[in-house]
Amino acid sequence: MKEYSNGEVTITWEPEKCVHSGVCVKGLGEVFQPKEKPWIKIDAASSEKLVNQVKKCPSEALGYYLNNEDKEIESSTNEQIVEVIPNGPLMVYGNIEVKFKDGHTERKSKSSAFCRCGSSQNKPFCDGAHKKIGFEG
Repeated sequence: MKEYSNGEVTITWEPEKCVHSGVCVKGLGEVFQPKEKPWIKIDAASSEKLVNQVKKCPSEALGYYLNNEDKEIESSTNEQIVEVIPNGPLMVYGNIEVKFKDGHTERKSKSSAFCRCGSSQNKPFCDGAHKKIGFEG
């Protein structure tokens, strides 16, 4: 795990979890620059913007923790948002409960990426297989 801190919030990155959806780059390109080293420019945005973007990471490869737990950064919302990513997964943002075909459930918070191409080895979740098969939709 790699960490990037601005003193107020620390962004964590677990490269082995990343499915390279590009959600981070598209949402906050001034911070997430995969062709640069280091690829996360933590001082390029406010802590609130960083946290809100990290919450949208579909694979949870990006995470965060507050360096001073007394400070409130998160915007509180109970709504769920569904977004169809062109040629990619179905993104669901917010707190949800996923019920699997065997009956067990799993609570998810922040964001979840659901497979639309049918090729994921981690169904119902996306594992990035849509890129390998050239999925269009």
